Amino acid sequence: MKKLLGEFKNFITKGNALDLAIGVIIGGAFGSVVNGLVNDLLMPPLGLLLGNVNFSDLYIQLNRKAVALAPHTTLAAAREQGAVVLAYGSFLTTVLNFIIIAFCIFLLVKGIQKLRESAARLHKEESPQAAEPTEKLCPFCQTSIPVKAVRCPHCTSELAE
Repeated sequence: MKKLLGEFKNFITKGNALDLAIGVIIGGAFGSVVNGLVNDLLMPPLGLLLGNVNFSDLYIQLNRKAVALAPHTTLAAAREQGAVVLAYGSFLTTVLNFIIIAFCIFLLVKGIQKLRESAARLHKEESPQAAEPTEKLCPFCQTSIPVKAVRCPHCTSELAE
């Protein structure tokens, strides 16, 4: 049991587990901000442009014969009366939330990739470039000779290019 607790302590104190926990918490908070943005700032003007439509009250009733609803009944009132509904307005809002979050993640990943590329370029510029060799070994006498030589000056062997 002591070994298990020790392994658990090591797991929790490692940076990866803490980074993951922090990422999940920040991701949840970011989701709440996006929900507020969509529900409170984007959907009302969009609904107004489309003729005073409240997206949260858009639904299709599936059991019209069992439950009679007055025209323009809100989604909450329809559910209270026992209507079975497809709440497509809520679904549209959720899809818009997803698209905004996915776009933000895309921009974040793209920014990280640019930073990595610029860091790699900077690292490549700082590291000295290996100069092209100016000498090679003669395959016959193993003497160092110029790269462009076609005959070894020491053993006079002809060299393949």
